[in-house]
Amino acid sequence: MTLLTEGHNIGKVLELKLHSIGIDTVETLRSIGTEETFRRLKQIDKNCSRAILFAIEGAIQGVRWHKLEEYRKNELRAYFMDLQNDR
Repeated sequence: MTLLTEGHNIGKVLELKLHSIGIDTVETLRSIGTEETFRRLKQIDKNCSRAILFAIEGAIQGVRWHKLEEYRKNELRAYFMDLQNDR
């Protein structure tokens, strides 16, 4: 099992937030997925930013979020906007 901070893009603050929603390892993060993880985080922290969404995806893919493919960033941007509009 890989600790969250051993993966990409996850520092101590995001690690604590992920722990609070029951995610303790990168493997668990992968099994839940980016969008569902972010949705759960938004329930406890309404101010979660799009950067956190990208960071989660990067952690799942094992890359820095800056290296995400543009098509995936666009999917995540659309998802983020949908969540913002559902408020």
